Amino acid sequence: MLNPDQWKTIYGLVGWLDRENGCSQQEICLRLLKLSEEAGEVAQAWIGTVGQNPRKGTTHTRADVCEELCDVIVTAAVALVSIADGNPDDFLAAKLDKIAARVGVTG
Repeated sequence: MLNPDQWKTIYGLVGWLDRENGCSQQEICLRLLKLSEEAGEVAQAWIGTVGQNPRKGTTHTRADVCEELCDVIVTAAVALVSIADGNPDDFLAAKLDKIAARVGVTG
């Protein structure tokens, strides 16, 4: 889970987006779609890490993939704050608890 300072940053990002782009249904939709874009960048970085594209060869590192994964986490947190009715950290905690219980992991 994100710590309070990280959530503060996420709320700051949401506030900035709200001021710059508004917070209409279309804007919320685009914030959700942004997750797909970021996930695609993770895939692209991983393909570049393993050198899957013979025309390009190895173009990325594991650190690049980690950075792209962080972009996914931030983008998801921004989207969560943008649509959550209530504390987004509660949603995240409940989901992690549900997943952990399903697989028998304790925190």
